[in-house]
Amino acid sequence: MKPIPAPSSPLPLRHTPHRHLHTRRHVFRQQGVTLLELMVGLLIGLLVVAVAMGALLLSRSISGSVSDASGIQQQGAQTLRVIGQQLRQAGSLYLNPDPKNNAATDPLSAVVFETNATAPDGKGNSFNQTDAINQTDPATGKASTLTTGFRRYKDKVFLTDNNDGQDVLARNCVGAPAYKNKDGTVNTDERIESIFAFDATKGSLQCGGNGAAAQPIAQNVAQFQVSYLVQTTASGTVQYRKGSDMPTDSKDSAWQQVQGVQICLVLYGSESIDMPAGSSYTDCDGEAVDITALTDANRKNRMHLLFRNTYQLRSQGLLTNAS
Repeated sequence: MKPIPAPSSPLPLRHTPHRHLHTRRHVFRQQGVTLLELMVGLLIGLLVVAVAMGALLLSRSISGSVSDASGIQQQGAQTLRVIGQQLRQAGSLYLNPDPKNNAATDPLSAVVFETNATAPDGKGNSFNQTDAINQTDPATGKASTLTTGFRRYKDKVFLTDNNDGQDVLARNCVGAPAYKNKDGTVNTDERIESIFAFDATKGSLQCGGNGAAAQPIAQNVAQFQVSYLVQTTASGTVQYRKGSDMPTDSKDSAWQQVQGVQICLVLYGSESIDMPAGSSYTDCDGEAVDITALTDANRKNRMHLLFRNTYQLRSQGLLTNAS
């Protein structure tokens, strides 16, 4: 028999266990990371954290500014509402259907406007129509306040025979006067009086009157300015006059020509803001005030908002004819 000839080319060798082990060992070496790769990963992670922290701080700053502005708006609206309630009633008259005290039943009997009244005991806070509005503090005599007044009279609110349910609507800015004094006697004040005063040292607007201690009705007040809408009877001209241009004597006839009052209020926030140099607001005099250059640390770099409103004295037109 002839021998089988050998193949011209050798068959491909299969992977031997030795080579397979070598390949597995090679794959195992590729599963780790180098020091450079680790440092790059840490750097990327730190950048992500830094961006997230920056976004969080920015969001907090915007949220704080929005909350601060909302608080200022609410306080400004409330303050103007309190002042407006008293100014709109300033000079209000009492229509007395029985001026002769004879309990007349004739519907055509004379009626009068009570333009003044004196407390029965002579000690109460009496009412005079000419003192409906002025800027003199009755306690100190200084022309540094806004004082409003209107006639107090009993208006039955409940159908009762006693007076406990009467004149509960006749109150000043702090809820005075009480119906009864501390000793149990009936309060005889015949004038509802509100005295608004600005305390620049404390940055607060306070109000009192009718023997009640002054209480702050607004905080963080930078400016409080009162202007009076004066109508000259002879010429009929109307102009705004600042409080400093008005007479200090509350009996002066110029006060009887006041037809309206303009209140200007500047409030500032409690949140410090990173403002660019030269940031300013416009005050009650129309002048620009640099917020970043303020010497008052409580106001520097704080949001400032101006509030302005004009109130008509609805009963003031009766002064020339009332007697």
